Amino acid sequence: MNSANNAGKIIKSANSFVGRCMEAFSIFVTCSMISKNIEEKFRLITDYWKPGIVAELNGQLVKLAKLKGAFVWHSHAHEDELFYVHKGTLYMEFRDKTEVVHPGEIIVVPKGVEHNPYTRDDEEVWVMLFEPAATLHTGEVTHEKTDNNQQWI
Repeated sequence: MNSANNAGKIIKSANSFVGRCMEAFSIFVTCSMISKNIEEKFRLITDYWKPGIVAELNGQLVKLAKLKGAFVWHSHAHEDELFYVHKGTLYMEFRDKTEVVHPGEIIVVPKGVEHNPYTRDDEEVWVMLFEPAATLHTGEVTHEKTDNNQQWI
């Protein structure tokens, strides 16, 4: 009787452990390994210059933003930023030049480099940003367009 009782307890304990593992795995898969439609995510963005977070990997956040008009001069002392233009034309102004970034192109702004992204002719530009999670929206600059409370979309 005693060994059957022990076997039952072991099986019950093993089933409980497997159940907890499956639950944890399910949460991981749900949060991490799910495809996302970028066009749908862009449609959720209603404010210009207010990025929404769509993914996280290796300490980096992937953000989407709609841009229109001028932004603000700023830099990020410790973080590089990558901008991928999905739609429209982005102008990345630096102190010594302006780079034009077309759909399907990227630009990396190295840490410490002052920059000012903007659009022209009232054009709406859609960008995907890759940056470390600790990156402040406008670096050390505080401006009415600063948004350091970005949300998941």
